[in-house]
Amino acid sequence: MRATALEQSGWGTPFRLVQPRNLCFWVYALGVAGGVYELIRYFGAGAAAYGTGLGVGVLAFAAYTVPWLILLAYHNRYTRLPGNLLLTAFVWGGTAATFWIALPANGALLSLYGKAFGQAWVGDWGAGLTAPINEEIGKGLALILLIGLAPKLVRSPFDGLIIGAYAGLGFQIVEDVLYAFNSTIGNFGADQAGSAWNIFLVRSLTGLVGHVLFSAVFCSGIMWLLGRGPRPHRLRGLLLMLAAMVAHGFWDDLGALGYLLLGDAGVLVMMVLILPIADLLLLWLAFRLAVPQEQAWLREILAPEAESGLLTDAEVTAAAGGWRTRRRYRHAQHGHRERQRARHVLAAANDLAQEIAAARGRDSEGVEHARREITRLRAQASTKV
Repeated sequence: MRATALEQSGWGTPFRLVQPRNLCFWVYALGVAGGVYELIRYFGAGAAAYGTGLGVGVLAFAAYTVPWLILLAYHNRYTRLPGNLLLTAFVWGGTAATFWIALPANGALLSLYGKAFGQAWVGDWGAGLTAPINEEIGKGLALILLIGLAPKLVRSPFDGLIIGAYAGLGFQIVEDVLYAFNSTIGNFGADQAGSAWNIFLVRSLTGLVGHVLFSAVFCSGIMWLLGRGPRPHRLRGLLLMLAAMVAHGFWDDLGALGYLLLGDAGVLVMMVLILPIADLLLLWLAFRLAVPQEQAWLREILAPEAESGLLTDAEVTAAAGGWRTRRRYRHAQHGHRERQRARHVLAAANDLAQEIAAARGRDSEGVEHARREITRLRAQASTKV
């Protein structure tokens, strides 16, 4: 059972980006190189005159990235994807997807819309019918390339959700810096720090329902569409991809859509209430559909430890469960000290699963050390009692 779970999940398989005989590597390298080149061209043209605004934007959104990384690292805790793979997705999202794909494609499509429908129509509806197509596909290519680079590692819709979130985060942070830079230029360099800071406040407040969410849902859909889930759910995958694009489009056409549906107060109602709730529900749905397979794999990997007596069945269930399951298990313990012990044992159980995956199921020194740590925590608790 453990061997099957390790094989199916790919957990513990190392990731190597540089693969000269793999075409996906060269596509990735070309995309990132093209994105970096266009990024330098874009910011370099005005960096001397608007450097203060650019610098404030970079520093502010770099700090804003930290809590996002903490949040995403917490959710990447079942059959964990390696950090270098997630960094690969982040870099693609911030360079290739943004500057190599989205900016030129958006400009071209908006130009066609303008010729067909007029600039007033483009101002109202163009963004929502352009960005969701080009940007979600651009970010989704990170997942497609990583499947080609690590087919044994990227195996489940939950992998797609996590990879999509990291690609979306890279896109979102770079786009936010771009908005701060453009705002500084739009104000002709007056109060550059203030211009960048205003953009930071607005974009950080709305960032929870932004590119990270859209691309996480979109990429989980890609995995189902490709049939890489535990069972084929191609219709589910297609619907999730379309839902992510529709949600993205509603945000980009927020002003026109809100006014059309609800009048003058519609924009505020849509921004504060309707769209955030709908988008978070969409993410929750994608998460709930994707996570059971990950939890089942983790339970199967830890199950032999319960059979040997190192862990209890309740601890295996809690270690492989969500935060509610873990909290319910901790609260079932009597006393603060026992709850703290339970917290540490569950963390140690997850560390043991990580070592088992790294050793591909064998009894390595790392596995034995993780087992001794669980035994030590139990002995320590018994001594204190």
